[in-house]
Amino acid sequence: MLSIPPVVVWRSIPMRLFYRITCFSRIIRARDRQHSRVALPALAATTIMAAMLARPALAGDFSVTDGKADSEVSEVSRIYLDGKLVATFRLDDQRQERTVRIPTAEGQKQHTYTLCGEITVRTEQGKVETHEISSNGTLRDPDGHHFFALGSSGFTDFYLLDPTAPDIATHSPGRSDVCAAPIS
Repeated sequence: MLSIPPVVVWRSIPMRLFYRITCFSRIIRARDRQHSRVALPALAATTIMAAMLARPALAGDFSVTDGKADSEVSEVSRIYLDGKLVATFRLDDQRQERTVRIPTAEGQKQHTYTLCGEITVRTEQGKVETHEISSNGTLRDPDGHHFFALGSSGFTDFYLLDPTAPDIATHSPGRSDVCAAPIS
């Protein structure tokens, strides 16, 4: 039968919850106050270290700039890196350009990306049209690079490009399966 020792209070913090953790039970069961004052800082340090180990280490980052073209009324676009949403751009006449930094996981040199969004443009005839944009691509060792989100082919193709190193980003023109059709 497991006997629960009396509750030790360290600076008015009840230690009752920590008795269930096996590795700290000897420290917390200390009979005098001097030992119990060591227990909580040791527990806090161990908890912080465990939390740090649970997160993936970040190796570096890269940046992406998206800007509104003169013919655009507005733009909402999203960047997915390795299937996870990492940035959303909302551009209009008030905010015509935005740059974001995107962290990358340690040990991974190649990443897949997907660009999704909606661009509203004003045609030469003054008519307003909304175009869905999307594409998939691959970034090879993007850390430290600066990419631009570019559109071409009448706002039907959308991709990332680093003008100083155009070979590190490739893309597949056409619709991406990751992008859902907007609900209006």
